Amino acid sequence: MVAGMLAGAVAAAVFAAGGGLVGGDEAPCYRQRVGARFAPPTAFIPSSAITYDQKLVPAGSSIEVEQRGGPGDMAVTVRVKGMEPGHAYGAHVHRKPCGADPAAAGGHYQHREDPVQPSEDPAYVNPENEVWLDFTAGPDGSGGATARHGWEFRAGGAGSVVLHREQGGAGDRAACFTVPFSPVG
Repeated sequence: MVAGMLAGAVAAAVFAAGGGLVGGDEAPCYRQRVGARFAPPTAFIPSSAITYDQKLVPAGSSIEVEQRGGPGDMAVTVRVKGMEPGHAYGAHVHRKPCGADPAAAGGHYQHREDPVQPSEDPAYVNPENEVWLDFTAGPDGSGGATARHGWEFRAGGAGSVVLHREQGGAGDRAACFTVPFSPVG
């Protein structure tokens, strides 16, 4: 049983790199996919996916995040299973890794950083400048979203995907998944 719990709690990662066409020129392509099962911050076997609200994100529910693209071009996809059916979740890429305290992940990753933090200016807090992955869980508790941008993450600038209790710019944090995001170029 412990081995099964450990296998479910540890993130699985698939990294692939290879040649491809980006913008008509021969350029390297990048793809990364990581996944994990959510556990409370006090779980005996820690997970890179932490639930702060087990009604909305039950322990044992799962998340997968994929990042792909090439220089100056990026897509991020989130897929979840086991969520509260019919609930509309906000989901965003945040600057730091998850922690036991929901605030540990810091603020939203911003392509153009707001000089005033915490950021509340709509010129910076919007789906064009941030990675918004809002979704509504289906009847079976699964859901997902993809955000595409003509830019890529700065090295060390993005560290997690946070699931919020409501869609839109921000709100209370229901769960967090630490993701090793990186520039795609």
